[in-house]
Amino acid sequence: MVRKETRSRSEMELHSGSSARILIIEAPYYQNVTDELIAGARAVLDAAGVAYDRVPVPGALEIPQAFAQAVAAGLFAGNSRDSYAGALALGCVIRGETSHYDIVCNNTNHWLMETAIRHNIPVGNAVLTVDTEAQALARAEGGADGKGGDAARACLRLLKLAGDFGRRAP
Repeated sequence: MVRKETRSRSEMELHSGSSARILIIEAPYYQNVTDELIAGARAVLDAAGVAYDRVPVPGALEIPQAFAQAVAAGLFAGNSRDSYAGALALGCVIRGETSHYDIVCNNTNHWLMETAIRHNIPVGNAVLTVDTEAQALARAEGGADGKGGDAARACLRLLKLAGDFGRRAP
């Protein structure tokens, strides 16, 4: 279920002068870690006046699938108020005793970036890949200064960069 969190149109203005809406795809498998990532991302997006919708998925492997489904549905195409300009991937993978960790990390990151690059969509990636939950929390905590905030800043910077390149094109 998509949870819409909106801001007024005037609050959605980016520094580049364009308005944007971001899709946050979150994997709450480690809910306490994901909650911290979300708090950081929201702090940055709220401060920038950028609207966002949140979509939960079961785990990290489902993040690129949900992203690809949104792309296939045309949710990143066009300039309508409900179109997405970028996406955030938030979640955590903690190393276990099997090779499953490597499969999840590699496939999640590969297919997330493959879709982003293929469709030219700015993505901020805060799918943490760590050995322990303590490491994950250390990276996720800190609000806007944590990895969720870093991912939101990366996405916003890529949006601005795309606008800057677009203005330079002949």
